[in-house]
Amino acid sequence: MAPNLQENPLGAGGNKAAPDAFSSSAVLPFRMNPRRPELRAPLAALLALLALVRPRPARAEDSAMYLFQDYQESSGRIGVKSSTAQIDQDIGTDLHLSLGGVTDTIVGATPTGQPAPAGSDQVILSELHDYRKAWNGQFSDQIAHTNVGVGFSRSLEHDYVSNGYSLNTVTDFNQKNTTLLLGVAATDNNVQVTFEPAWFRKHTADGIVGVTQLLDPHTSVTFDFTFDRSTGYLSEPYKLVQDDIQVLPGLFVPHTYGENRPWIRDKGIALLSVTHDFASLHGALEASYRFYADTYGIVGHTLDLAWYQHIGDKVIVRPGLRGYQQSAADFYYYNLDATSIVPVAIPNPTSPHYSSDARLSALESFDASLKVIWTVTAWLQVEGGVESYRNRGTDGVTPQSAYYRAAISSVGAKFSW
Repeated sequence: MAPNLQENPLGAGGNKAAPDAFSSSAVLPFRMNPRRPELRAPLAALLALLALVRPRPARAEDSAMYLFQDYQESSGRIGVKSSTAQIDQDIGTDLHLSLGGVTDTIVGATPTGQPAPAGSDQVILSELHDYRKAWNGQFSDQIAHTNVGVGFSRSLEHDYVSNGYSLNTVTDFNQKNTTLLLGVAATDNNVQVTFEPAWFRKHTADGIVGVTQLLDPHTSVTFDFTFDRSTGYLSEPYKLVQDDIQVLPGLFVPHTYGENRPWIRDKGIALLSVTHDFASLHGALEASYRFYADTYGIVGHTLDLAWYQHIGDKVIVRPGLRGYQQSAADFYYYNLDATSIVPVAIPNPTSPHYSSDARLSALESFDASLKVIWTVTAWLQVEGGVESYRNRGTDGVTPQSAYYRAAISSVGAKFSW
């Protein structure tokens, strides 16, 4: 499936790679633009840094890869064109260096958070144009049975700067039938806001514990638990809430305010994944379930299925399905008219919390994907993929125009030596 911008912290298989497929996951963005579309179910973006720089075997394949992805929402909404590149190189027998980067061009319309005008079910949209560039690196060393990786990242937009760091270890036990993943990561972010000349700060700290167990020559099971704490300015600076103020009896005037989310957010994810090789069918099935909960009050469930079908010795076809469902944040309101909340001009930690960002509402999503991977020669592998995504609200209040459908296509190549 296409790289996940919000939900997928560690990939469907936890701390193992999908079989026989090259991936751009090692250079996915560390932090997504707050107005950027979510390619899958939102609000579970935990440990992106850990996912990017997870330690890999010291004798990893020396290679260079490039992936282009085109994301387009229907009805003239957001479009994103992304280019990703990565180089992996062994240094001696135990050391490995990985360097990657990504650029995004973002154009289109996105909901502001304001409700639909009277007599309409179309929420208010605003146009945006943005460009983002990010890069990251990882240096890993194989020490006995443990691979230790140190990573860094930097992401730049005109209104957001993020720096990230990580330390991860992968240790083999039981004649390499058991693998233990331990990792920590942190990011330091600066956010430009519209209501203050100074930039606001945001910090994240993440941790992961994961175990992969080989049950038999054809089956493995992975369990990961991740935890994240985010502090500082966690609101989206371009999202609004609306409150109709009565100025005369029967006369109301709409007023808009910037949203104010809690300034501390804890998140947890439990992930269970099973992979089984069906040798007689020349294929493998990967199935995973992910449980997500945070202190915003959101609880999410994700079911992910992927089938890897070998066709001859050189081609893999991988169809995939994913479903997601989440509850609403405790402070999500379509508008503030029916509440007693008095919004503030400048968001702050002690004021009431409120948001009309539909990504925080009760919703469900579904996507289907198809990827083809072709090993042309021993040194060249190419891939192409398409994906269809849809999400919809389930609270019975927020109009469906606040949600979207999207089509994603990608093409890439990897050169090995």
